[in-house]
Amino acid sequence: MQESYKRACELFPAYRVELVHGRIVVNDVPTGDHNDIVSNLLMQIVSVVAANGWKLWTNIKVFLGPQADRYIPDLTIVPRDPHMWGDDEVYGDDTRLVVEVVSPSSVHDDHAVKPREYARAGVPLYLLIDPAQSVAILFSLPAEKGYQHRTQVELGTALDLPEPWKLSIDTGKLVEA
Repeated sequence: MQESYKRACELFPAYRVELVHGRIVVNDVPTGDHNDIVSNLLMQIVSVVAANGWKLWTNIKVFLGPQADRYIPDLTIVPRDPHMWGDDEVYGDDTRLVVEVVSPSSVHDDHAVKPREYARAGVPLYLLIDPAQSVAILFSLPAEKGYQHRTQVELGTALDLPEPWKLSIDTGKLVEA
């Protein structure tokens, strides 16, 4: 499967190619509305990221294991010198936050598949923003069988990020034009 995945990445360099639950998933690049949500989130977290010397990365794979899936989150926050698997994959347990904005084509994977796999890889915080359902979900306390804690709020409600963030996100501002 890994060889097929590598070949798909080569064949579709202008697309987001992920390996999700053993399936090669080729997605269009995100829409303007999708990118607006990521941009609006960045405006709220950038000061904490800068104060901690972290980095804001897009279009980077999260390393989930040598024979595991390959995900490309919409936004990945990493420390100054993250532990890498090759040049284009950051170890999940060396991230500070992984963010996915749900698209119509990614609903099942973002809600059902990715939380389990991100938790197994040790991603400490997984923020899922679903504009169609008008919710934001923060998954925390990763364990082998999935995240032990899940906080869901309606967009428009504050969502607190735990240590080391000490930050409250105004989820209503995520979907403002």
